Amino acid sequence: MRENVVANIRKALNNHADQKTADSSQRFFKEGEKALVHGVKSAEVRRIGKEFFRHIKALPKKEIFELCEELWKSQYLEEAVIACVWSEAQHKKYEPSDFEMFQHWVEVYVNNWAACDTLCNHTIGTFIMMYPEYIRELKKWANSPNRWVRRASAVTLIIPARKGMFLGDIFEIADILLPDQDHMVQKGYGWMLKVASQAHEREVFEYVVSKKAVMPRTALRYAIEKMPVQLRTEAMRK
Repeated sequence: MRENVVANIRKALNNHADQKTADSSQRFFKEGEKALVHGVKSAEVRRIGKEFFRHIKALPKKEIFELCEELWKSQYLEEAVIACVWSEAQHKKYEPSDFEMFQHWVEVYVNNWAACDTLCNHTIGTFIMMYPEYIRELKKWANSPNRWVRRASAVTLIIPARKGMFLGDIFEIADILLPDQDHMVQKGYGWMLKVASQAHEREVFEYVVSKKAVMPRTALRYAIEKMPVQLRTEAMRK
């Protein structure tokens, strides 16, 4: 059954693929970061994912995660997105032992910002809100030699940050990532701080100002993007 499901998904994706979409999608990736794509519009990808999920939702979570693994293996972005749709749909069944599988996907398969953010924002972010003790593992990710694992340490906290959660941990992860020279990591923790500022504007502003001598400009600009003009001007002042 597993092979049939995955094969049918790939057939559906190929049926909805077009070269124009494939070409335009690459505009969002820099050289060396380009994703492998079929060329299917994102809304259509999610529709296909949800349509096929109806056929497998009665399966045990373990079998659904095995199907996700097969999709991740292809390295196609659209298949990774469908894997994320399915793993997120299992959130009511998450248990602590699932973290090992999620970490495996990040370490082995994630190779661009889109796959990283799709998996981390929702599947892993939801898991962390359910089992916050695993934030300690994110702090380990922040020291990884893998750029996408380091980005994952920050972007996993985007949804919790939007809810005003884990501010102290957000600052701790930002502290670890501050000297990072990778622009994708800088954008990742800058985004995390920006979202956190929506619930904790003053605290994030004070954090950014206290670190601006060492914080890369890319991260700083992301972090203050949603702040009032006066605060942005002050934060950017040398």
